[in-house]
Amino acid sequence: MKKKGVTIDDLALMVGKGFQSVDKRFDGIDKQFEGVDKRFDEIDKRLDRMDKRFDRIEKLILTDHKERIEKLEIQVKELRDLIAFN
Repeated sequence: MKKKGVTIDDLALMVGKGFQSVDKRFDGIDKQFEGVDKRFDEIDKRLDRMDKRFDRIEKLILTDHKERIEKLEIQVKELRDLIAFN
């Protein structure tokens, strides 16, 4: 059986055809992931809103604790003054 020689041009065409089929496959995959990207964008927006809410809640709690501590400090000082523990 006689072997057929492959030229560089033949090899280049074969490689090119191989890449074309890979490109077609990736085009299909890209279309599948468009919906996923949109979902992740929506999730990112929701997480951002949650972060803002948690920050507000944290500030409210810290402000409340600060006020309560200040009141307790005043009461302790008043008690000390009453029993003369300066």
